[in-house]
Amino acid sequence: MLNVLAGVLPCAVMASIECCMQVEVAPFDAAQAQSLARKTFEIEAAAVLCLAGRVGPEFGQAVQLMLACRGRVVVMGMGKSGHIGRKIAATLASTGTPALFVHPAEASHGDLGMITPDDLVLAISNSGEVDELTTLLPAIQRLAVRLIAITGAGNSTLARQAEVVLDSSVEKEACPLSLAPTASTTAQLAMGDALAVALLDARGFKEEDFARSHPGGALGRKLLTHVRDVMRHGVQVPAVRLNTSFSELMREMSSKGLGAAAVTDDSGKLLGIFTDGDLRRLVEKGADLRSKCAGDVMHANPQTVQADKLAVHAVALMEQCQITSVLVVDEQDILCGALNTNDLMRAKVI
Repeated sequence: MLNVLAGVLPCAVMASIECCMQVEVAPFDAAQAQSLARKTFEIEAAAVLCLAGRVGPEFGQAVQLMLACRGRVVVMGMGKSGHIGRKIAATLASTGTPALFVHPAEASHGDLGMITPDDLVLAISNSGEVDELTTLLPAIQRLAVRLIAITGAGNSTLARQAEVVLDSSVEKEACPLSLAPTASTTAQLAMGDALAVALLDARGFKEEDFARSHPGGALGRKLLTHVRDVMRHGVQVPAVRLNTSFSELMREMSSKGLGAAAVTDDSGKLLGIFTDGDLRRLVEKGADLRSKCAGDVMHANPQTVQADKLAVHAVALMEQCQITSVLVVDEQDILCGALNTNDLMRAKVI
């Protein structure tokens, strides 16, 4: 095979191929891998814990600046710091602080136009000297945009130009060669998360607010779906009157497939419920069901929920009471709907 390639490839390329084929891979040492994993966790955990001891007035200043920003928080960073910056921008945006990531290299070629005087720049660089970022600093100053730096070098070019500096320095990287950004990027990420948490608390950001920015996720469904969105209503709700015969009660239950039937008065006010479980218990007792009516077999004061409650509230109620269906009433206890676990599962609330 090599002889064939030698006829069509340059000598330098052939030499490289032959060199690669001769490289011997050291036997895999599982114990060594496990040891390095533990060491990595220890080093990165220590790096994050050190940040806690360095939180001072400058952190509060950074949060105040971001709260006062009338535009967006523009996050910037190169290389691994850029990847961390993208995540920080996404976390800020999903927790109530409008934010976006702008790549410093692209900013030098037109994307700087994304930044307006109402914005604030959050620049991330461990060294504080990355060319693509420091080159932008004069332009950022001309825009009169406020600048916050997350850096591990307090005397760097970036730190000197920033209005507020957040110290993300680490004692050492987790990389055995001390080359790959590992502990330093973990510290940057933790600092960004700390900013996001402080900001959402200061804004009074609630679960409902979070859900509105995550409508497609499981959390969004749980926090945005109300009982009225998933309940059965109208003729879908199995309901009978007090004097309804037992046989007619059973036909109503069977045809609606809820596993239960509501018992109401003539005005629609809920009086009780009869369930599959009630039927089983009556049969076990040997009761003469043919002579019974709905009022005889129902149990009063059933568990209910209102239509404007979150669907997860109905889930919690059903789990707490160990029931599989629940009736929906309005403020006057008028029956207006019903739902069971199957309805909630179809809506992906559970």
